[in-house]
Amino acid sequence: MTKVKAIQEYLQKNDVDAAFITTPDNVFYVSGFASEPHERLLGVMIFKEAEPFLICPLMEVPDVKASGWAFEAVGHADTDDAWDILSSAVAKRGVELEKIAIEKSHLTVERLERMEQIFQSAQFPRLDEQLNNMRNIKSEDELNKLRKAAELADYAIEVGCKEIAEGKTELEILMAIEFEMKKKGAEKMAFDTMVLSGPKTASPHGTPGDRKIQKGDFVLFDLGVVYEGYCSDITRTVAFGEPSEKQREIYETVKKAEQTAIDLVRPGVKAKELDKAARDVITEAGYGEYFTHRLGHGLGISVHEFPSITGTNEMELVEGMVFTIEPGIYNPDITGVRIEDDVVVTANGVEVLTRFPKELKIIEAK
Repeated sequence: MTKVKAIQEYLQKNDVDAAFITTPDNVFYVSGFASEPHERLLGVMIFKEAEPFLICPLMEVPDVKASGWAFEAVGHADTDDAWDILSSAVAKRGVELEKIAIEKSHLTVERLERMEQIFQSAQFPRLDEQLNNMRNIKSEDELNKLRKAAELADYAIEVGCKEIAEGKTELEILMAIEFEMKKKGAEKMAFDTMVLSGPKTASPHGTPGDRKIQKGDFVLFDLGVVYEGYCSDITRTVAFGEPSEKQREIYETVKKAEQTAIDLVRPGVKAKELDKAARDVITEAGYGEYFTHRLGHGLGISVHEFPSITGTNEMELVEGMVFTIEPGIYNPDITGVRIEDDVVVTANGVEVLTRFPKELKIIEAK
């Protein structure tokens, strides 16, 4: 069943006249057309029964057609009022819209007010949960793309490790990784690549800079690669020179926490159980206060998507779900360590997509 057909069935079942999908990632999910429209209007309008259309900047109409979108592509020029164009395209279909499902987490107040002006008698129920639920279960085609993205991420970590040398900066290593990814044919990085060293590893979302690698540092890589629209997300922490006893202890604690959570993954287990299992390992080792974020997040077209793997999420795991498992300890007085993998829930357990080794890698400081 196509994504458009699935949404039409949802509309019919819930007595909703149309859905207007505006998040670029969700537009790609339902149409196959990838675009970053910036301030311009991009969306897919799907009706309960009438033919859908995609609205986009006029200059992108040829790209929509090339992407395989089988229905009308409605373009608007920069000098047009895109909302008037949208209104005309709806009117052409001769349908009355009393309920239009929208992505409330994405549509701005300004844009909602324009829709309220155009469709004055309409109500605007949420579409977010339906799209989340659809994207939550990956098809075999999607899984194959995620596997390839993970393979590229593994190679990126390998490149990063080879680049580590005393006196080299975080940014120099980062640039080498991204250059090699381009050479490998990667579409783009899934997010801003992170290379952190020494005390900066204790910042979960630190910013790479001109700090030079020093003997005794841990070096943390957090990166992802996009392959045919699908993201990977991996973190590895390695040692440059012989680590201290405390550095080793923190590393082994995080590794044990991550593996404990991975070993629990199977259909029927609640998301919160994974978070608790990893957190318990870290807490029992005396580092609980230094694990300051959730265990993981959904992964697919977006690098962060539904569901959130937190200690309060009662959602049961289902075959086909893909998410990260990424516990960390961030002690500013010693070091930071995070280890992250991308996992798929299988019929009987788990498949780990990212495969770069997790034994503590010690890079000789020459």
